[in-house]
Amino acid sequence: MLATQGKKIWMDGALVDFADAKIHVLSHTFHYGVGVFEGIRGYATANGPAIFRLSDHVKRLIDSARLYRMPVPYSAEEIAQGVLEAQAANEIIPSYIRPILYRGEPALGVKNRAGKVSLAIGVIPAKKYLGESSETGVRAKISPYRKPRSDAIPSFAKADGNYLNSYLAGVDASDDGYDEAILLDANGYVAEGTGENIFLVRNGTVYTPGLESDILLGITRMSVVQIAKDLGYPVVEKLVGVNELLTADEVFFSGTYAEIAPVREVSHYAVGNGRPGPVTRDIMDVFYRIVRGEEPKYAAWLTRVPALARAVPRAARRERGSA
Repeated sequence: MLATQGKKIWMDGALVDFADAKIHVLSHTFHYGVGVFEGIRGYATANGPAIFRLSDHVKRLIDSARLYRMPVPYSAEEIAQGVLEAQAANEIIPSYIRPILYRGEPALGVKNRAGKVSLAIGVIPAKKYLGESSETGVRAKISPYRKPRSDAIPSFAKADGNYLNSYLAGVDASDDGYDEAILLDANGYVAEGTGENIFLVRNGTVYTPGLESDILLGITRMSVVQIAKDLGYPVVEKLVGVNELLTADEVFFSGTYAEIAPVREVSHYAVGNGRPGPVTRDIMDVFYRIVRGEEPKYAAWLTRVPALARAVPRAARRERGSA
């Protein structure tokens, strides 16, 4: 399970104690799920702590807010600086970093957009999320719950309310003794896990569901695609049928918290020989070297964490000045 304890929470430019990071019980986000967030990883490298693909995560956060018509009171640079400040203040590595844009003031009414949009950034210790280890792999179940179509819930957005069906799918899988659920799209094709993208390997080719299956465009997914291509493996984004999944040579999840998690079983069907396959291992090996700062080719994917900067972002100063 995830750890839930950190030292400080970055809230609109101020670092507050973990226990004091609060919003009102009648906040709009709390009642209607209209908030957007990111999951970001911090890793230890030989040159100190570093954040993985920070600018890509910040861009997706802003894009998610745009889809939910939430005005973002910070620039991309200010959000990135806030992430670095939160990481430095918490001194936790490896870390899981959670920026969230939300309306925290009392504001009932589904269409009420009058409340202030705030940004909070939490940092907690990163623990193993899926499966006992990368060697044993994950047992996954095809869920009875479907991934909503993007014309109902925008799949491009990493939004609070989007995860209600992931919660239902995950709880259902857990109650049946599985580590994770695999959701199908509205047309019955493979979509993704509850918080991860999914890949399968057949005859040395890597396949993954595309946008037509209403998936979230994962940052780790994007990384895996690039790594696989650089290793010389063909990568195909397509509609993936259930039978293709059940007869794949290899299957693995990708996600910020899950990283790369091999799947050994899908709904009682063994995947390959029940161990991580050679393609999965190759991709995993490169990925973990990258996040440790051991692959110069991918150095641009890491942002070093400087010592804690005491300067408050400009947007936060403006907000304080107007109070």
